Amino acid sequence: MLIVHATKKLLDHTNPPRAVQGDHDTTLLGPWYATALFWRPRLALLVNERTLLPVLLPLAPARSLPARVPDEIATVLDAHQVPKAFIADELRHMEDRRFATTANRSVVGIMNEFTRLAGIYTDDSARPNLVTLSLRLATTPCGPLYAKNVSPDRELAALVRSTAEAEAAGAT
Repeated sequence: MLIVHATKKLLDHTNPPRAVQGDHDTTLLGPWYATALFWRPRLALLVNERTLLPVLLPLAPARSLPARVPDEIATVLDAHQVPKAFIADELRHMEDRRFATTANRSVVGIMNEFTRLAGIYTDDSARPNLVTLSLRLATTPCGPLYAKNVSPDRELAALVRSTAEAEAAGAT
């Protein structure tokens, strides 16, 4: 099960299926956080709690956002050259999706920073390539990652590498 902790403005705008007490995330990457960016065009910004990896996707049509989240995450993971087996496993765990309110203020702060940076990196007159923008945001040094791998792209690579090493050790 995928749990997305969303801001109130996104929850009000999309009315997604809600998590109930006892629901927990079963993906390797863990829970994601999301907010709505009421730009032109309107966007949703997802940030992974564990790696702080950002994913931008169109908000419209808002009602279909929960169904589109896994494919957009997979697209960005693929752009980061994550192994296909890892992506397929994540997608399998994302078949059931639930949304909850935000619970980690640090990740909400990172979402706010990514929102500011995305605004700087885009030109108001052009439609940005959301995957390219997500990749650029992923290179941003993030305070919570300073003791580890500094930026979301490096944190993701380290997680994928450690997962592959653990699987290889388990297979021998």
